Amino acid sequence: MTPDIPTPAQIVQALPLVALIIGPDERITVANGHARSLLGQEIVGRHCITGLRQPNILDAIETVFRTKTKQESRYLGRDSGRDTTFRVNIAPIETGKGTSVLITFEDLTDIEDAGKMRRDFVANVSHELKTPLTALMGFIETLRGPARNDPKAQDRFLSIMEQEATRMSQLVSDLLSLSKVEENERIRPVQPVNLDAILNSTILALAPVAEKASVTITTHFPTTVPPIPGDENQLRQVFRNLIENAIKYGARGGKIDVIIDEAQESALLRGQGITVRVRDYGEGIAAHHIARLTERFYRVDSHRSREVGGTGLGLAIVKHIISRHRGRLRINSVVNEGTEFAVILPVE
Repeated sequence: MTPDIPTPAQIVQALPLVALIIGPDERITVANGHARSLLGQEIVGRHCITGLRQPNILDAIETVFRTKTKQESRYLGRDSGRDTTFRVNIAPIETGKGTSVLITFEDLTDIEDAGKMRRDFVANVSHELKTPLTALMGFIETLRGPARNDPKAQDRFLSIMEQEATRMSQLVSDLLSLSKVEENERIRPVQPVNLDAILNSTILALAPVAEKASVTITTHFPTTVPPIPGDENQLRQVFRNLIENAIKYGARGGKIDVIIDEAQESALLRGQGITVRVRDYGEGIAAHHIARLTERFYRVDSHRSREVGGTGLGLAIVKHIISRHRGRLRINSVVNEGTEFAVILPVE
């Protein structure tokens, strides 16, 4: 007994891709659920010109009908406020009624986004390195020329050159740190650590920075803080970054509170969690900046950030470390009142 051979329509319906068939009369005869979601629920029966619309795809369809050869094109769309890109494969199908065309759409949106992210990252790194390198080259030229016999100018220029070199070194260090954190982000730490001990040692290490900025750091810890699973060095990096940022950008308030809340059930974690809050009383951050604070190289005030040695990578590193710990980062700020960064970490 000869097994039943599936029809082209049945094959199209079974494909996991956006797929449709255009008949010899250039009307859409079959469209699977994915195609209907992308192109419209009423697409079947329409002429391909009104169903697909994009000229490059229509030209490719016309070529397939004319030459009976496969073609490839691209479909650019928009879904939920996000640009989408599809690779479109167009192939002829010979039937008893003439030549039909099978069209499949392969979603390349994530690949395109990754490529754009990589290009933006390279451009940002190049820009961040170009500025201090240009300054260094200019000062070297000046020291070899007009300032060759001027000790005061030499001291001033060498001091600036040291600052720029330190900035480049910090940028490279942050890039390496970000790369390492991203590499291990899927590996959840399991070693128990003490948050209060990490915070106390971090605050002690930052005491000279706070003293220089005339900032008082006050701690508010419960009597007993249960250990949590974590990477001690990475958590220290998180809290050093948050406290140091509070000192640099919230110093106008003259004080910083570092608070550990009692362990309690957290809806965000769907289990018990501990919240560490770093609060300053400075100028605050406007609401439209908050959603982008953890983006790489994003700065609220680029000039001020560079002046205090910021690379624009600190909060991106913080976000990835917290993600590795299966925690959450919440930022609340009121202009002219201050900013609070809350790190919520699971107890188990």
